[in-house]
Amino acid sequence: MAAKKKIWGRLVIGILSLLAALALAGFSFPRQILCVDSGDVHADALVVLGGGGLERPSRAAELFHSGTAPRIVVSGTGDWTNRWQVLMAKGVPASAIELECNSKTTRENAEFSIALLRKRGAKSAIIVTSWYHSRRALRCFRHYGPDIQFYSRPSCVAYTRAEWRGAGSWGYIRSEYEKLVGYWLRFGICPF
Repeated sequence: MAAKKKIWGRLVIGILSLLAALALAGFSFPRQILCVDSGDVHADALVVLGGGGLERPSRAAELFHSGTAPRIVVSGTGDWTNRWQVLMAKGVPASAIELECNSKTTRENAEFSIALLRKRGAKSAIIVTSWYHSRRALRCFRHYGPDIQFYSRPSCVAYTRAEWRGAGSWGYIRSEYEKLVGYWLRFGICPF
């Protein structure tokens, strides 16, 4: 009996040690874990997600003007007017912007935007979101739209560790790890 308790005790300590090591690695190297950037790719559309600051539509406008994609889908309820205004102010023509104004979560961004992309016959799309949100967003879109090739070109505001404190990034990073696990357990969206 004592031997079994010892084995279980060591197993629990081993599991806790592993979880502590993973947490330490996650918070020591969040850019390497959370940020997915597909590099210089081209697609049928850009999908700029709601949330974050105005760096997301600014990045989408930059990519649009570089010829990365001819259309932009603005996805998300609540802040779509701000995103629309930023895109217009940065010279994106209204005819190149399509709105998806009903989604409230990353999962809904994916489901509702994919429906619009399919309707337009898009075969590929680039997700534009914050760097720390890019892994979960990309995995969501790939999960719900396996017939469309998805890429990620995140904005890199507050990308360096020195910028995190002023931008409140630590809270977003912690929250993103929680959501990665939650989306995996609840919706079956594996983060890797």
